[in-house]
Amino acid sequence: MKNDPKSQVSHSTPPRRVGPRRGGHGPGGGMPLGIAMEKAKDFKGTLKRLVRFLRPQLALLVIMMIATVAVTIISVITPNFTRQILNALQEIIDGTADRTAGISLIQNLFILTLSLYLLTFIMELVAHLFGNYVSAEIGKNFRNKLREKLERLPIRFFDSNQTGNILSVFTNDVDAVTGSIQQSLISVIQSFLTIIGVIIMMFVISWKLTLITIGILPLYILTTTFIAKRSQKRFKRQQDELGNLNGYIEEMYTAHHIVKLFGREDDAFEKFSSINGRLANEMKFAQFLSGLIRPIMEFISNIGYVLIVVIGGILAGAVNPLLIGDITIFVTYHRRFMNPILNLANMINLMQASIAGAERIFNLLDEDEEVLESRLEHFDEDHFLGAVDFQDVEFSYTPDHQLIKHLNLVVEPGKQIAIVGPTGAGKTTLVNLLMRFYEIKDGEIRIDGIKSTDVSRQELRKLFGMVLQDTWLFSGTIRENVAYGKENATLEEVTKACQQAHVHHFIETLPHGYDTILSEDASNMSQGQKQLLTIARAILYDPKILILDEATSSVDTRTEAYIQNAMDFMIQGRTSFVIAHRLSTIKRASVILVMENGDIVEQGNHLELLAKKGAYYELYQSQFLKPLV
Repeated sequence: MKNDPKSQVSHSTPPRRVGPRRGGHGPGGGMPLGIAMEKAKDFKGTLKRLVRFLRPQLALLVIMMIATVAVTIISVITPNFTRQILNALQEIIDGTADRTAGISLIQNLFILTLSLYLLTFIMELVAHLFGNYVSAEIGKNFRNKLREKLERLPIRFFDSNQTGNILSVFTNDVDAVTGSIQQSLISVIQSFLTIIGVIIMMFVISWKLTLITIGILPLYILTTTFIAKRSQKRFKRQQDELGNLNGYIEEMYTAHHIVKLFGREDDAFEKFSSINGRLANEMKFAQFLSGLIRPIMEFISNIGYVLIVVIGGILAGAVNPLLIGDITIFVTYHRRFMNPILNLANMINLMQASIAGAERIFNLLDEDEEVLESRLEHFDEDHFLGAVDFQDVEFSYTPDHQLIKHLNLVVEPGKQIAIVGPTGAGKTTLVNLLMRFYEIKDGEIRIDGIKSTDVSRQELRKLFGMVLQDTWLFSGTIRENVAYGKENATLEEVTKACQQAHVHHFIETLPHGYDTILSEDASNMSQGQKQLLTIARAILYDPKILILDEATSSVDTRTEAYIQNAMDFMIQGRTSFVIAHRLSTIKRASVILVMENGDIVEQGNHLELLAKKGAYYELYQSQFLKPLV
C-alpha cells in the first residue's frame, strides 16, 4: 500500500489536504459515504435541523424579521392611501366634495405616503444588512464545523470519498444554504403577510371582487405543488452531479502531467463532457420545471384580471358604484396577490436546493468519527526508550479480506528496523497502525509498555516523525515549511537542520534564501530538493521514533547519497522504521523484516537473511546480479 502523500510531514497531527488515497490495499475508489444520494431522505428533518443550527443568530434574525414585517405592512397599506387620493380627485372633479377639504386631504395623504415609503426604505435596509450578516455568519459556522469534522474523521473516510466531492460540500452546498437563508426568510415573511394583508384590503374595497381572486387561489396552490414535487428530485440530482464534476476536475488536474504523459487528454475530456452533460441535463430539467410556474401563474392571474375588470365595470354603474380609485387599486392588489404566491413558489425551488445542500452538509457532519480513548496515559518523555511491541495484531481494510493476521513483533529501543517486501505486503500498513491512522481489529500495540489505545492520538503522534516518498510542501516560505513541525523555531535552528539535510547550500543560491516562496505543491523545486526539505523538517522536529517510507525511491543516485547521510544522522540514538525497495540502503539495519501478504516471513540482519537464501535472498538477487556482502 502506498502512503497518502498529503499526510507526509514530521509533525504529529498536521492539517491534511483531503483526497482519495492511491494504491495498495486501501479501499480507495469506493462510493462516497453518505455525501451524494439519489433522493433526499428526510426533507422535514433536515429543515428542522437547519432551523436549530440558526439559533445562535436568533436575535439578529428577530430584528431582521421585525423589519421585514414592518416593510410588508407598510407596502400593503400604502396603496389604500393612493386609492383615497384618486377617489378624492374624482369627487372634486365630479363636484360631489368640497374642493378645499379635498385638496387638504390629498396633501396630507401625499405627505403620509411619502413618509411611509421613506420608512420602508430604512426598514428594508435594516432587514438586508442583518440578513447579509446572518448569512455570512452561518456560512462561516458551517465551514468551521466541517473543517473540525474532517480533523476527527478516520483516514478510512478519505479513502472512500473524492476530494472534489468533499470540497463541493464546503463550497457549493454551503453557498446554496447561506445564499437562500436571507432570501428565503425575507421572501417567505413578506409573501405570507402580503397575501393576508392584500386579502383584507381587497375585502375593504369590494368583497364581491375579492371572491373572484380567492376563487382562483386553489389553481395557484395546485399548480405550485404539482410542479414542485417533480422539480425537487431534479434539483437534488443537480447538486450531486455538480459534486461529481468537481471531484473529477480536481482528480484530473492534480495529475495533469500524467494525463499528458499517456496522451489521455481526449479520454479525460470525453469523461468530463459526459459528467458535464449530465449536469447540464439535470439543470435544464430543474430550471425548466421551476420556470413553468411563472407563465402558468401569469395565465391564471390574467383570467382573474379580465373577470375583475368586467365585473368591476358592471359594479361601477350599480346603485353604490365603485369609484375609479377603488377599481384601479383593486387591480393593483390583485396583481400583488399573485406576486407573493409566485415568490413562495420560487422559494420552494430555492429551498429545495438549499435543503439538498444542507442534507449533504449534515451527512458529512454525521459521519462516524475516530473512536475516543477510554483511558489516557502519558509518555514520560524524559525517560522515553522507544520500545515497540506488536502483540497478536490483526487488521483488515475491508471485512472480506484480512491483511494482517496474528502479527507479533518486538522492537528494542534505539534499533533501526527495515521493512521490505513486495508491493501490497503490508509494509506501510504496519507503520500506519503504529501511529493509529487505522485502528487494529484485534491484539494490541505497546510503546514503552503503554498500549497505544490508552494514549490520545495527538500525544501518540507527537512521538513520530515521518519522511515519505511523496513529499508535502505548502505554499509559503522555505523557512515556514521546514519549521512546520516546530513552533517558534529560530532561523538558526532551521539553518542547522537544513545543513544536516544537505540542502542549505541550495537554499543559499536562491534569490531570497530561506524567505523564498514555494509555489503550490512546491512545483518550482525538484523532487530531490523537496525530499531534502522534508528531511530537514523531520530533523528540526527531533522525533522520538522515526519513520522513513521509500524516502529515496524517486531521486537520483547523488541525491540519494545526501538523503542517506541525512537519514543516518537522524537515526542515531532513536528507534526507526525504514521501508525500502532499494535493499542497498538498509544493509546496516539492526533488524530486517521481510513481509508477504501481511505476515513477517523472515527477520534478521542483512548477512543472516542472505545466508538463509529465502525470501530476502530472492529480493536481493532480483536487484543485484550477485550478492554484495
